[in-house]
Amino acid sequence: MTAASTTPPTTPPHARSTLTVDVVSDVVCPWCYIGKRHLETTLAALQAREPGLAPAVRWHPFQLNPDIAPGGVDRRAYLEAKFGGPARADTIYARVRAAGEAAGLALALDAIRRQPNTRDAHRLIAWAQARDGGTDANPLVERLFRAYFTEGRDIGDRDELARLAADAGMDASAARELLESGRLEEEIDAANVRANALGIGGVPFIIFDGKAAVSGAQPPDVLQEAIAAARRR
Repeated sequence: MTAASTTPPTTPPHARSTLTVDVVSDVVCPWCYIGKRHLETTLAALQAREPGLAPAVRWHPFQLNPDIAPGGVDRRAYLEAKFGGPARADTIYARVRAAGEAAGLALALDAIRRQPNTRDAHRLIAWAQARDGGTDANPLVERLFRAYFTEGRDIGDRDELARLAADAGMDASAARELLESGRLEEEIDAANVRANALGIGGVPFIIFDGKAAVSGAQPPDVLQEAIAAARRR
């Protein structure tokens, strides 16, 4: 009988590599929340096949409504201006709710009372992501999405944002200090201009390894194809 080999099995090169995922999104975009779930499903399936893979997800700002006042506007007034009223909006949002349910999200769109300016939320995400030489901002991004789309909280309010930062494991006082400062304002505005200049007119916009991109809340099979295409290039 041949003795069992003690040599560890060879790990395919791609299983030891990273996958860089750049996500351009806005935290008041329901399709971005849905797209986030699709991305998570895709990456979980990929890691199940390749246990050594370490995806690195980086979040980039996009403001759908950059001209909204810093304090936000009444949600009903916003819907009147954009859709002609809540009834028309509800018709449009029926598809969003259905897509959310399919992705495992119960979107409580009727609970939203304020339509915020998201510049401060993006500043907070950028700050969280830059800490300690590069921190995973996913817990904060998730908390912001959930607060807005399932809890109806005003994510344009700085006190609320500091509380949500604490929920995501960050120091609320440090978050509040960042929000009250002028730091990262120019960077967020510049990123928004740059995204538009690159032709990104809608979000989510997801780029894999800087080589393949998809626009919109595409299902996992489309994301899988984009990852495969990025790896072939």
